[in-house]
Amino acid sequence: DFIRQSADDKVASRGITGADADAIKGYRNEAKFLRAYQYWVAMDLFANPPFVTENDALGAALPKQIKRADLFAYVETELKALESVLPATNEYGRANKYAVKALLARLYLNAGVYTGTNRYADALTYAKDVITNGGYNLWGDYTQLMLADNNTYAGATGSEFIFTINYDGLKTQGYGGTTFLTHASVGGSMSAAAYGLGGGWGGTRGTKALVDLFPDANGTGDKRAQFYTPGQNKDIADQTKFTEGYAVTKYRNVKKDGSNGQSLDFSDIDFPVFRLAEMYLIYAEANLNSGGGDATVALGYINALRTRAGASTINSAQFTKDFILAERGRELYWEGFRRTDLVRYKRFVESSYVWPWKGGVIGGRGVESFRTIYPIPASDVSANTNLVQNTGY
Repeated sequence: DFIRQSADDKVASRGITGADADAIKGYRNEAKFLRAYQYWVAMDLFANPPFVTENDALGAALPKQIKRADLFAYVETELKALESVLPATNEYGRANKYAVKALLARLYLNAGVYTGTNRYADALTYAKDVITNGGYNLWGDYTQLMLADNNTYAGATGSEFIFTINYDGLKTQGYGGTTFLTHASVGGSMSAAAYGLGGGWGGTRGTKALVDLFPDANGTGDKRAQFYTPGQNKDIADQTKFTEGYAVTKYRNVKKDGSNGQSLDFSDIDFPVFRLAEMYLIYAEANLNSGGGDATVALGYINALRTRAGASTINSAQFTKDFILAERGRELYWEGFRRTDLVRYKRFVESSYVWPWKGGVIGGRGVESFRTIYPIPASDVSANTNLVQNTGY
């Protein structure tokens, strides 16, 4: 209700003017960005979610359902209005106009999935804007991006992070977020203390498909390969055994100097919702999909990522759409991108591209086309007669 209550007329009616009114307007714009971001998440995952705005009735009215293409248009309109009113810089963890532009770049990259019409030129335009005008730079060491004090360097002004979800082991305690990403990834013969933890949950691992994106599993040929392999089998025959599948050590609750985070139970690692590397990858993919730009510049962005990782650079003949998909896997794994990327590349449900346990079988298989989106939760459908379940579920 904050967006409704912070409208200009509401603020004025309460006698709030001047700097205080301006501050409220700024907070309102940030709240609208967060709403647009969450609607993008809902659109990507569920396609046709329930939808409300500040213009809907208060109280017991049931939210109406919105079609994916209509929600795309709404999110686009909201973001286009916000890019000119949010500040160029803001307090760490709060949105600025480049967070808006980064979300627009991501939105347009996937427009073909959401609306049936590709918008690669727009994706490139917004990615270029962030790259050229945002003042961001790659942090020099990829292996330090997801550490307990990443806010002090990767999140510092002029560094890589554009917009983050901030975590603090003492002040934001919970079992999701980067606390989950750290604890769930530690088990077997791993020393929890080496990862700044009091203990591990022995849950998530990487499949062979992730490991095989890299030249090796120990980071020699590409430092982005962050796996724990002693006592672990590369192949997963039994999903219930933590020792089957390599453990992923990308998120570690230790500081850059090797000391622990503030708590052994809750993570200090901030999660980058947007970072500059993604904008490099969007520019490159859009360029390869006839979105304009400069192919030499695009190749340079990819090689900048690879050079940071200590990986070999590529030439123009190697610069292909398939290479970009693999490079996104190497750069962005465990940051929440892979399903969206595979859907965009038409490889998520198709039998032509499988990975271990896709479709619930050890060797992987194609699945029904409707599984590119998730079912609307049954609890929502049963509570709201306006909602129609997604096809196939």
